Amino acid sequence: MKKVDFDAYASSYNDLLREGTAFFTEDEAYFAKYKVGIARALVGKPPRRVLEFGCGIGRNIPFLREAFPQADVMGSDVSAASVETARSENPGVTFWVEGAEGSESGAFDVVFVAGVFHHIPPEERRAAAKSVAARLNPGGCAVVFEHNPINPVTRKIVRECPYDEGVILLRRSELRDLLETAGLQVRKQGYSLFFPPKLRSLRSLEPKLSWLPLGGQYWVCADRP
Repeated sequence: MKKVDFDAYASSYNDLLREGTAFFTEDEAYFAKYKVGIARALVGKPPRRVLEFGCGIGRNIPFLREAFPQADVMGSDVSAASVETARSENPGVTFWVEGAEGSESGAFDVVFVAGVFHHIPPEERRAAAKSVAARLNPGGCAVVFEHNPINPVTRKIVRECPYDEGVILLRRSELRDLLETAGLQVRKQGYSLFFPPKLRSLRSLEPKLSWLPLGGQYWVCADRP
């Protein structure tokens, strides 16, 4: 599996995302709002500290801050260029490069992960899941989103996206096993992203369809005992 150099895409990420998903929505922020909305519904007690693990250029951060207004929201990523962009776009938010000297330590009540694991080589995914679990306070939860490899539209988007070149998508059962092996307890899981914004009148049906493995993405919510 080829590792993607996200430093090379930090300045063009939004444009590439907009181009790749234009048939679905003209607003590239739609996906960020959508996922954060699901995460907000899954989190019970208002968290004090929230981490986006693999935050990229910080597209989800404003929506996480809006969803959890009382929390200290932070972000981390392996791409130094992406972290610099995230800092410039989100003043006052703490960001750091994963693995760098002086990386942020401490535990969080919520770890939000969106579209990260398919970029990690399969042999390194278990270690990444353990890293996510280690960031959680007891009683905290991880909410992890991934592309659904069963969905043909998702496969097409991934196949044509430059920064997804060579990635290996994982099924929901694999993600669940990774989180459970890391010591977390899966509380809920489901499929999502069934309807585009043009069919927003049908959005209320999506929670009832979460069992159906045809959504464009899926999510797993797992708690640290």
